[in-house]
Amino acid sequence: MRVRPFRTAALAILPVLLLLPTAAGAQALNLDLNALGEGASLSGRVVQGIVLLTVLSVAPGLLIMATSFTRIIVVLSLLRSALGLQQSPPNMVLLSLAMFLTFHIMGPVFDTAWQDGLRPLLNEQVTQEQGLERMVEPFRAFMASQVRDKDLTAFAGFSGKSETEKPKTAETADLRVLVPAFLLSELRRAFEIGFLVFLPFLVIDMVVAAVLMAMGMMMLPPVMIALPFKIIFFVLTDGWFLIANSLIRSYGGA
Repeated sequence: MRVRPFRTAALAILPVLLLLPTAAGAQALNLDLNALGEGASLSGRVVQGIVLLTVLSVAPGLLIMATSFTRIIVVLSLLRSALGLQQSPPNMVLLSLAMFLTFHIMGPVFDTAWQDGLRPLLNEQVTQEQGLERMVEPFRAFMASQVRDKDLTAFAGFSGKSETEKPKTAETADLRVLVPAFLLSELRRAFEIGFLVFLPFLVIDMVVAAVLMAMGMMMLPPVMIALPFKIIFFVLTDGWFLIANSLIRSYGGA
């Protein structure tokens, strides 16, 4: 599913509310709307303006934590290191590719949050608490499907809750527990994929180094000779397609 730019921009404020209980998030939103009304004082409007600017500045970073962006960008960075390239592809290219792959993977989640939560909230068809609950639910379901039980249990223990208060499943976990557990699980899977990506290029480096040593050319840097072989190997195997396809399929995509 494709996500319209307006929907993506409108959903950018959602991650700020992911770390808050739904009722508290609704009250915060209600406070923002009231403070910006006609009855607000000048100082109140200034404070609210600063708060909104702060929210907009940190929202993209928080959005990364609740999506597939972390796994994708880490794998792409490890791929560039495995190829032995420092500046190619540039960071902007890797970030753009990671963003568009994230939009593809998270498309159903964004659409559900827009259709069931944000649009009815903007149209005043539901209350603020109901709208926020519906917006958060698709992200909760996505993170719950990817988080490891070990990570979830660990962060539930860090929260200081008693055994009876700890979540039994990821679907019932508090977002302040689920989000960091999900992020830790994503980093682990990203490094697992990165290890598999590194292996064939490491073999090429070892073969080139062994051949140069056998020929007595020990003063010639093996990296310089191995780089063209790694690039042509990556191109002939259609590496970019394989990496992108594998990342999408790692989330259960077609």
